[in-house]
Amino acid sequence: MADGTDDLELPMRPARLPAQPILPPRVSDPPRSGAEARPAADAASPARWEPVERRHMIVGREIALSGDIGSCERLVVEGTVEANLHECRELNIAESGTFKGNASIEQAEVHGRFEGELVVRKRLFIRAGGHVSGTISYGEIEIEAGGKISGNIQAQQEDRATAYLGRVRTG
Repeated sequence: MADGTDDLELPMRPARLPAQPILPPRVSDPPRSGAEARPAADAASPARWEPVERRHMIVGREIALSGDIGSCERLVVEGTVEANLHECRELNIAESGTFKGNASIEQAEVHGRFEGELVVRKRLFIRAGGHVSGTISYGEIEIEAGGKISGNIQAQQEDRATAYLGRVRTG
């Protein structure tokens, strides 16, 4: 075009960035006092951020984890875990969760699936949708109606000396 409108330059100004980005606290952040303790909640997001206790591990839905897990107080499985679990006190498998591998723990609660070798020194609780299969050893067991267990299953034998000492009263 001969009138020169092709080369027309429009004035532009840069977009303003917020002074400080608004981010939710990380799980590992310690709680703060006063108004800073909780992020501002809007109507679209009523969820609150709360710190997770130390040595607790949560594998969320649609997350897959494989490897060796040790020295945790509590492992919550909502996704998929293929691992060897040792030196952990408690295992909780949610309805959506699957654990494949070996675990040696104090207590377990299974809503989802466990496949492999499981040693529970205290209490194994299989919920109504739970399924445990493989080589299972437990101190005591509870299975809700609808829960399933299959494989090589054995109650742990209590050490006679330990059992006797547990019943002896002193004083």
